[in-house]
Amino acid sequence: MAMQKWFGEAKLGIFVHWGIYAVDGVAESWSFYDGTVTYEQYMNQLHGFTASRYDPHAWAELFARAGAGYAVLTAKHHDGVALFDTRHSDLSVVRRTPAGRDLVAGYTEALRERGLKVGLYFSHSDWSHPDYATVRHPAPREVPVNDSRFSTPPEGEEDQARWHRYLGFRAAQVREVAELFRPDLLWFDGEWERTEQQWHMDTLARDVVSLLPQTVLNARLTGHGDYATPEQGLSVEAPDGPWELCLTVNDSWGHQHADDNHKSVGQLVRYFAETIGMGGNLLLAVGPEEDGTIPPAQADRLLGLGTWINRHAEAVHGVVAGLPPGHHYGPSTLSADGRTLYLVCFGTPHETVSVRGLSTPVKRVTVLGTGDVLAHRVTGGLGHVPGVLWIDAPTAGQVDPHATVLALELEGDLDVYRGRGRA
Repeated sequence: MAMQKWFGEAKLGIFVHWGIYAVDGVAESWSFYDGTVTYEQYMNQLHGFTASRYDPHAWAELFARAGAGYAVLTAKHHDGVALFDTRHSDLSVVRRTPAGRDLVAGYTEALRERGLKVGLYFSHSDWSHPDYATVRHPAPREVPVNDSRFSTPPEGEEDQARWHRYLGFRAAQVREVAELFRPDLLWFDGEWERTEQQWHMDTLARDVVSLLPQTVLNARLTGHGDYATPEQGLSVEAPDGPWELCLTVNDSWGHQHADDNHKSVGQLVRYFAETIGMGGNLLLAVGPEEDGTIPPAQADRLLGLGTWINRHAEAVHGVVAGLPPGHHYGPSTLSADGRTLYLVCFGTPHETVSVRGLSTPVKRVTVLGTGDVLAHRVTGGLGHVPGVLWIDAPTAGQVDPHATVLALELEGDLDVYRGRGRA
């Protein structure tokens, strides 16, 4: 299936980790897996999960104002607690919590009304299911986390019949999600505990595509995804093909009461600009409280990022990755027609902004958001090796508090020199 055009155009998505773990503010699923709390303590949070102030339309409005094109909600995390009304288990917020209703349906409806694409997260792993911990990865050293009684059986006690029963359960729930909500994107996770063959990924992918032929799938549907999903760290080189960086606003995916180490708006702008400058999307994670409200500190940061995106929309939407590393001290994007190059400048430029190796002549340079024209000139150059483009630095009144964007109108298609010069 060809990658859906909307994904590359979206640039920003919002990743919503919401579940019973927000009641006590413990790590989603992992807190009982690694023994930080007992399984019984973790599941006791079911009694405190109310969703009493959940307003999916307010979420959708916030996400749109942040400049997002899509969102991804944790329909089911590794703990096995479904936010939707599943027929295949009683472990859902519908049947086991005071919330008492399907929370995915309202989210789906609200996003679509606001023109946003609907993404749903689903974990292959289910650390609560009685048939899950029945087989082991054939190369345990390749598994990036320690073995746990919730995911692996004791040595010599594997049970293939129960494992195949679990695969049937997982397939049935994925089918429910597909049929009930028709998501535009399915964000799988939890794949590391088994091999592609153990998961029967071929069969699952075939089922999903038959039901949802236009749905975008992430690479954690191992061997069958449409795009890569690195997390929490921006690499120096972009992954091959379409990709998305998933990143938390603070240090936690879900809501943790004591985590106030929030990234500043300026840092989020930097992450975003560097990501789209490398051709990717940013999937920015927030963790609603148990009642469904998004913490003000996180909402404010989304709005701050949205303000920057709105002011610089020309350099964000309808663009592709810009200059390769080394040509400009910062990220850049390029208009779809290849005729306008957008340079992102962090901090306050002094005297000049320079670009090396730009072979295409520049007609005009303006400050995006103000329209002010900046003088520019080229010095040096020999034969096929271009000189350095020098742009007068914007004045204090023209500088954006988070990142200033300069629009370079080119006289032709972008052409850059990547050679080593004369020996």
